[in-house]
Amino acid sequence: MIKNIYNLGDAALYCDFGDTVNKETNLKVINYFNDIREKNITGIKNIAPSYNKLIIYFDLELTNYKKIKDTVENLDISTFEAAKTKLVKIPVCFDDEFALDLERVEKKVGLGKKEIVNQLISQKYFCYMTGFIAGMPFLGDIKEKIRLDRLETPRVKVPKGSVGITEQFCNIYTFESPGGWNIIGNSPKKIFTKDQTKLTLIDPGDEVEFFEISKKEYSKFNEQK
Repeated sequence: MIKNIYNLGDAALYCDFGDTVNKETNLKVINYFNDIREKNITGIKNIAPSYNKLIIYFDLELTNYKKIKDTVENLDISTFEAAKTKLVKIPVCFDDEFALDLERVEKKVGLGKKEIVNQLISQKYFCYMTGFIAGMPFLGDIKEKIRLDRLETPRVKVPKGSVGITEQFCNIYTFESPGGWNIIGNSPKKIFTKDQTKLTLIDPGDEVEFFEISKKEYSKFNEQK
C-alpha cells in the first residue's frame, strides 16, 4: 500500500503512496493516518496527510527514523476499521459580491454563470485533506467542464468563507488568506471553530454537498450566528 518511505530532515519521514491523486489512494492515506493516530506510537509528535503522501514528525529524544519506519511498515491496515465519515451540506451564495472570479471562469470554460453553479452543486465531493490554512478542506473531484488553472497572480487577501476552484479540486477558505484559486462564491457556514473538542466541520474522508442560497439568506444566516 505504501510504495516508499523516505526521511524528511532529521525528525520526520514521509510515506509515499504513489503519484496518482484519486479517492482510492487517498483513502489508504487516511486509514494509515487514523490507525497511527489511534495507536499513540511513542515519539510521534504530529501526522500530516495529503492527497497521496503522509508525513510523520517525531521526537528524536524518544525515537528515531528507523524505529518509526519499521513500525509503519509492519502496520496491518487490513484489520483497521476505517473511521465513520459524514455528509456535510454547505450553503453557498454566488452573488456578484462574492463571485470574484466568476467572469474569468465563464470565459475560460465557455459556460454561463447558471451552468457553472449547477455543475458545482449537482454532486457530492470527497474531502482529500485539510490544510494550507487551518481546517481548509480540499474537495474533489469537480466536473471536467469547470476545471481550470489557478489565477496567474494570486490575491493578497481572499475573504473568509470563499469557495474556490482549481484543476480537479474546490475548497473553502476558513480564514482570510492569500490565495490563487478561482473564487466563485462564499459560504456563511463556519468550517473551523475554536472548540477544542471539534475544531473542524469537515474531516478527511467526509463527503461535502453544496447548495445555493440567495444574498438575503446569506445575510440572515450571519444574523443567526
